[in-house]
Amino acid sequence: MAGLTDDFEIPRKTLVLFFLIDTSGSMEGEKIGAVNVAIQNAIPDIKDVAEENADAQIKIAALKFSDFVEWLTPDGPVDVEHFYWNFVGVEMLTAFGAACRALNEKLSTKAFMAEATGCFAPVIILLTDGQPSDEWTRPLADLKQNRWFKLAIKVALAIGDDADKNVLKQFTGNPETVIEVKNQAKLKALIRFVSVRASEIASKSSNARAATTDDDKQDDFVEALEEFEEDWGADPAPAADDEGW
Repeated sequence: MAGLTDDFEIPRKTLVLFFLIDTSGSMEGEKIGAVNVAIQNAIPDIKDVAEENADAQIKIAALKFSDFVEWLTPDGPVDVEHFYWNFVGVEMLTAFGAACRALNEKLSTKAFMAEATGCFAPVIILLTDGQPSDEWTRPLADLKQNRWFKLAIKVALAIGDDADKNVLKQFTGNPETVIEVKNQAKLKALIRFVSVRASEIASKSSNARAATTDDDKQDDFVEALEEFEEDWGADPAPAADDEGW
């Protein structure tokens, strides 16, 4: 008979962190370079979050969209402990509608949310600098009916002046989670902050003493974004070689 002191691992629920990355031609140069470096640098910090959380196993799924969409994790979300970021390049168009369809297909217990121990509501980070080049209203409407998407912590980073913030507000469902980014320094800092902080908040477990609902998590995340913006606004201007977009 197994004793009460036997060592065993309690199964952890999975948190999937989704990156949706615009790799259209307008992202060429400093923008896509900053995105690549920022995600690469954020991975060790996300690993730290996972190691310190006894309740959550964090996995990463990444999709790029330009002329077409491509999952960079085609076989499913990858455990952050084994995830390596391969730098992405750019092409031409901005197939945002196709990206919404692809995400909708994977936000299912028959696809990327299929975990025997269950899943936390995911984190979805959208990075884009332009406007959709394909039909996107119906794919986004369908995506917004997806229960996983409804429960997810969602944030959109509007890179530069040409990003269609109205589209991004429809994507996140909250203008407070659409953040304007106009220089490399802020983009790098924000990608790291959003990736790590959202992972921390989304992987909180509910318990009898302090029930943490998905609405609570959304509120906590919005509050964290507000604090980031306040802190960033108090910082000195970017360096002279970071003139912005």
